[in-house]
Amino acid sequence: MKYLVMIQGTQADYEAMRGNASPGAPAWSEKEMQAMFSFMQSVNDDLAKSGEFVDGQGLAEPALTRHVTSGEDGRPVITDRPYSDTKELLAGYWVLDCESLERVTEIAARIAQCPTPEGTTEYPVVIRPILDGGGDV
Repeated sequence: MKYLVMIQGTQADYEAMRGNASPGAPAWSEKEMQAMFSFMQSVNDDLAKSGEFVDGQGLAEPALTRHVTSGEDGRPVITDRPYSDTKELLAGYWVLDCESLERVTEIAARIAQCPTPEGTTEYPVVIRPILDGGGDV
């Protein structure tokens, strides 16, 4: 069964990784950044070895977001950047092919242990089953 495993973040989190601290998002040091990258690479390597890794990507910061909706006249309405009331957004994901929900939950629990600076806001790692072609889970 395939699952989408998602991690969340905010613009403040991306700014913190550039050294710009704010409440709940302390500035990251180079050592902390390297520890995070090393941890994620280890997760990806292990998932590739087990054959469970299908795809995975980190996403650009929310400031680069573009929203496209349908306007009243049917023409697209395009808004750059996230809406002001948006809190967390998708920061990265994995598509995994796992034997069970329990197995993908083990992987998510490992991902949740990614090292971050003390005081960083913790977000849940979200698991969503991917529907097969017939709409079944």
